[in-house]
Amino acid sequence: MLSGGPISGARTSVRIVVVGDRGTGKSSLIAAAAAETFRPDVPPLLPPTRLPADFYPENTPIVIIDTSSSLENRGRLAEELKRADAVVLTYACDQPSTLNRLSSFWLHELRRLEIRAPVIVAGCKLDRRDAEYNLSVEMLPLMQQFREIETCIECSAANMLQVQEVFYFAQKAVLHPTAPLFDQETQALKPRCVRALKRIFILCDHDMDGALNDEELNEFQVKCFNAPLQPAEIVGVKRVVQEKLHEGVNEFGLTLTGFLFLHALFIEKGRIETTWTVLRKFGYNDELKLRDDYLSIPNKKAPDQSVELTSEAIEFLKGIFSTFDDDKDEVLRESELEDLFSTAPESPWDEVPYRDAVERTPWRGLSLSGFLSEWALMTSLDPAQSIANLIYVGHNCNAESALNITRRRTVDRKKQHTERNVFQCLVFGPKRAGKSALLMSLLGRPFSENYIPTIGEQCVVNIVDQYKGNKKTLILREIPEDGVQKLLSDKESLAASDVAVFVYDSSSEHSLKAAIELLSNVARQGEETGFGMPCLLIAAKNDLDSNSTVNKDSAKICLDMRMDAPIPVSVKERDLNDVFSRIVNAAERPHLSIPETDLSRSRKRYRQIVTNTFMCLSVGAAATFIGLAAYRAYAARKNSSS
Repeated sequence: MLSGGPISGARTSVRIVVVGDRGTGKSSLIAAAAAETFRPDVPPLLPPTRLPADFYPENTPIVIIDTSSSLENRGRLAEELKRADAVVLTYACDQPSTLNRLSSFWLHELRRLEIRAPVIVAGCKLDRRDAEYNLSVEMLPLMQQFREIETCIECSAANMLQVQEVFYFAQKAVLHPTAPLFDQETQALKPRCVRALKRIFILCDHDMDGALNDEELNEFQVKCFNAPLQPAEIVGVKRVVQEKLHEGVNEFGLTLTGFLFLHALFIEKGRIETTWTVLRKFGYNDELKLRDDYLSIPNKKAPDQSVELTSEAIEFLKGIFSTFDDDKDEVLRESELEDLFSTAPESPWDEVPYRDAVERTPWRGLSLSGFLSEWALMTSLDPAQSIANLIYVGHNCNAESALNITRRRTVDRKKQHTERNVFQCLVFGPKRAGKSALLMSLLGRPFSENYIPTIGEQCVVNIVDQYKGNKKTLILREIPEDGVQKLLSDKESLAASDVAVFVYDSSSEHSLKAAIELLSNVARQGEETGFGMPCLLIAAKNDLDSNSTVNKDSAKICLDMRMDAPIPVSVKERDLNDVFSRIVNAAERPHLSIPETDLSRSRKRYRQIVTNTFMCLSVGAAATFIGLAAYRAYAARKNSSS
């Protein structure tokens, strides 16, 4: 933690764009840095200048772009700024008006162009300033107003004073950015940085006593910096921490509080590369999330495969549920959930589609089934996020041991059996048919008379008890009526789903007609793409006055399309007719209840005709062969007798 070279992440080069008023010394600064000597005959605008990888300790090459501040070149300037990794903004130390232009024009222009790159303010021509000047005092208000400014420095190309430092700081701002780690205003580590360092601390605390002892500190030092700490250095580190923060060290060693304090101290002293080296050694990228190469997610080979957690991962999750259930009430309260995910960049279930996707207690607590259901949903929708969060909360196995890629659904259909434990069901239907009410009933939520139109897709998930104590996880994914066309525009949109239901208001002929139209469109797409699936009709609002026409028409449609009869349900009266178990049963039999359309019937008739024709030809050929053989036998006997 005290020494070692920094790690600059995965960047292969850093692009630095130098901007500022005319005559502030942009070109001279670039030329002096590249030549390592002052050049009095610098042209007004330099071509792109490259500093080799070994120019600075980071071993990352730099490309420096000179710019013109003339009005006719503003378009080109904007293009270069949008490609910049860092911006060096210059003013002339002997021209106060150019310093004023930073706040009156240039920094506002960078914001107008939405430039997110860090800014290094460089005062050039320091050798020409006569009056005394306190840089930190003068620049503090500017840096407080424009937080994108990383560093302010003054230099002189003529005297070769702090010229290389300008581009070193620019490179450092890119490779080891301050913004993700440290809040300049509060002078404290940012929450995501604290979470990452907490995870690293826990990983290094092998004896789990809440402190890093001397041996653990040394192992940490060797892992991150390839160099051991001497006993005197360890004593020195702990002394520095304890003098500033008494609770940073206890009888067992350096505490988490002390570990965090130490990194804040490094950053305050300009040694931010130390903290970045630690983070990158443990797999973090510039957003303080685990890098993709660190996760090694197994890819699905076909779109009709799905991803589930392995039994090993599920057992691990059951274990951490119990660990963080402090009061042992078999429910994780929000505070306990926050503690569980305190080593992840953020709680993954605070936003859609996870926030309201599972059954919760009145105080938003999660039971074990709700907890496992959330993980099943995340694994199904976003396997990369699922494996990342498994690692964040302590799972130390590789992705292959945590994730299971299921067999293709087309294969399941041929084998007439599936081995999946998590089923995704698409829920279609016209407006006011009762789709959302059906979703809420899966979570056991009470019926509401208030109609709230669904905006965008929504998902819910729960565990469904099956025959002989078997349990399956069911994900219901509601597709709003006006979102169906967009869904079906993707030819693979049906591939990931196991079953589809079409909900209609059983008292409305218009609702049934709209549901059947949706069913036909989905069935047609399934036939054309090969991703057809079992489909069910759900006659919702069965508590309303029965409509005989709707009942008769829906039964006939199911008969014609070779589907099971409609399932009547009344969410309002909690008469669900075992609908969720029936949905799972349909998904478990992937070869049945696939609706037939006119197109599929025509294809089936054509295949039957071809088969019958082939059979007739085969029988005829066989009869001819037998007749010929009999004639030859008869002729042979006749010849022998004569």
